[in-house]
Amino acid sequence: MSKPQDRTIYKNEDGKWVNEKHEAGKASTLHDTQEEAYEAAKEMLHNQGGGEISIKGLDGQIREKNTIAPGNDPVNVPG
Repeated sequence: MSKPQDRTIYKNEDGKWVNEKHEAGKASTLHDTQEEAYEAAKEMLHNQGGGEISIKGLDGQIREKNTIAPGNDPVNVPG
């Protein structure tokens, strides 16, 4: 099951690469390259506590998934 902050990267009909919150139905950001969209999604997830990025190929099928660690891991401090 996906978390609310998980992201999907895909190319839209206008030729732009979309960074979208998983199943949100609208783009969070649009980019000229897949790499730019991936980096934007990665930074968002890093800042929002981590999650998963699904990258879709031109055929619309998921071709890669990457887990992004949270950027604010709490430190276990005794006492």
